[in-house]
Amino acid sequence: MGFEVLLFTVLVFFTNQSCVSASDELRALLDLKAGLDPDDKYLSSWVINGSRCDGTFVGIVCNEKGQVANISLQGKGLRGKVSPAIAGLKHLTGLYLHYNSLNGEIPVEISNLTELNDLYLNMNNFSGEIPPEIGNMDNLQVLQLCYNQLTGSIPTHLGSLKKLSVLALQSNRLTGAIPASLGDLGMLMRLDLSFNNFFGSIPTKLADAPILEVLDLRNNSLSGNVPLALKRLNEGFFYGNNFGLCGAGFKSLKSCNASDLHSSRPEAYGAGSSGLPTREIPETADLRLHCNQTSCFNLSKSRQSSVIVGMIILSIALSTLGILIFTQYRRRKQKLASALEVSESHLGADHAKGGYQNKGSPLISLEYPKGWDPLADGRNLNGCGQGILQNFTFNLEEVETATQYFSEPNLLGKSNFSATYRGILRDGSTVAIKSISKTSCKSEEAEFLKGLNILTTLRHDNLVRLRGFCCSRGRRECFLIYDFVPNGNLFQCLDVKDGDGHVLEWSIRVSLVKGIAKGIAYLHGYKVNKPALIHQNITAEKVLIDQRCNPLLADSGLQNLLTNDIVFSAVKASAAMGYLAPEYASTGRFTDKSDVYAFGVIVFQVLSGKRDVSKLVHLGTEACRFQDYIDPNLHGRLFEYEAVKLARIAWLCTHESPIERPSMESVVQELGNCSSCL
Repeated sequence: MGFEVLLFTVLVFFTNQSCVSASDELRALLDLKAGLDPDDKYLSSWVINGSRCDGTFVGIVCNEKGQVANISLQGKGLRGKVSPAIAGLKHLTGLYLHYNSLNGEIPVEISNLTELNDLYLNMNNFSGEIPPEIGNMDNLQVLQLCYNQLTGSIPTHLGSLKKLSVLALQSNRLTGAIPASLGDLGMLMRLDLSFNNFFGSIPTKLADAPILEVLDLRNNSLSGNVPLALKRLNEGFFYGNNFGLCGAGFKSLKSCNASDLHSSRPEAYGAGSSGLPTREIPETADLRLHCNQTSCFNLSKSRQSSVIVGMIILSIALSTLGILIFTQYRRRKQKLASALEVSESHLGADHAKGGYQNKGSPLISLEYPKGWDPLADGRNLNGCGQGILQNFTFNLEEVETATQYFSEPNLLGKSNFSATYRGILRDGSTVAIKSISKTSCKSEEAEFLKGLNILTTLRHDNLVRLRGFCCSRGRRECFLIYDFVPNGNLFQCLDVKDGDGHVLEWSIRVSLVKGIAKGIAYLHGYKVNKPALIHQNITAEKVLIDQRCNPLLADSGLQNLLTNDIVFSAVKASAAMGYLAPEYASTGRFTDKSDVYAFGVIVFQVLSGKRDVSKLVHLGTEACRFQDYIDPNLHGRLFEYEAVKLARIAWLCTHESPIERPSMESVVQELGNCSSCL
């Protein structure tokens, strides 16, 4: 009887503890929601009668013990504050709140999340100082606080974060000296302090950080001698616009003299000699701090006692419940493993029917500490233009920043294998970023890289220019960065009703035909010293129009990156719209004459202003009336001889026999023979 009472007591104890823990986490989440989303616009799925771990709470991922482990709410449009209630989620390992509009101060209570690995608060409107207590978070690996409005100096206590690999504080209003304690971060790989107001010298101790790869100090007020040890970073060391810096062996830096070394000492915030009060100077760059009762944060004895008591109770429970707990654990682990497998699949398999979902993932940080670009080391690039590819690489942070973490307002379009986002790069230029899942790309890396190399060689006034790419193994995606073309595509200009002000003028139609022809002819090798390339998927949607009404052909060479299944799905879509040459059905192969056929269909569309031109394609020259091909919305405002010429070109290009179709070279020459078509 005594044993049964003991067993019942332990069961009741653990049941109560579990319920209390779940209740505490739910209460903490609801308090957090009230702060982050006071208008209940984005976190409406967080409800008091809901289950936080069954997938209904947007952005919440639990661990195998049913505890909230990750909160991924990046790019959700949140406009509130981070509640101190965050401290109640004691088992968090990842907190991703970047690319929102959160404001207020970073709560000190966030430092109670001692299991946290990744803290992403960048791209918000946080103000105030960085809480020194963050130095207590021993497991922190990535700390992203950049692009906010933080003030004050860098707490020296951050030097206690021995596992920290990425510290990003750029583009804030921070001041003071760079703490030498950051040199104690033995795992630090990337440190970005650019675009702040730091002064003083660069600590020699920081230069000796053993595995530091990137140090960005641009646009500050630093001065003094640059430690020679930083030369080992090569192109990973950025120091521009710090006019007081000097040092030998660094490009654009002058040699140091005595006055330079003297001026490197940190100065007071105010002018004490003027009688105005001066503020305390922050810790200097070269001051080595010693641990004492006031500057170190240690676990209290009561907290240690709680841990010991908890361990004793846990041991008793395990020995008493034995098989019961093990069986429950196995069942629960199997259930949660399936849920986590689905969650992880969002990195590459959420592309879907209808397009990408781009849900937040707790694994997003993998790209940061483990290398910014998997191609940067030049692996497997032999024979694929290694130098050229490296000149085109972007890192994942640049892609995320440009698109505001793939926010919905930046989505331009999506297909069954890709999504395209509008983005703004750091230089202010606007780009279109196409995101392609790894599962949609060629599985052979050599073939994939060869396809990338082809894309980087394409340069023509009538092709959309590729700016670069980013292949993220962590996200299982590849991003292609193109110039942004602002005026939509040709497909949007078709079937326009008369009188709405968007009917294309005749001169623009002629210019579009000429430009499209030149772009395709370039791909086919006309007047260029390069291998011929077949586009394979020319449609009105692929013809983009810039602000000067110049046509630019999109997705040229893209099929060289994609799997056969994806290419075939594009073929089916092209056939459904009438762009597919009839001989493909019997040969199953693309030739340059396949592109010519698609071009002919587009010419018919331009002339008629219609999307469906299947009747016109089959009408041929038998009608002998060019009026049958002309958009009535033009009301006769055209040159008849041009219309006749273009109609004949369209008919020849869509001839059933590929042998009878002209080459794109001859089409360009034919258009050039007419002075008004130039």
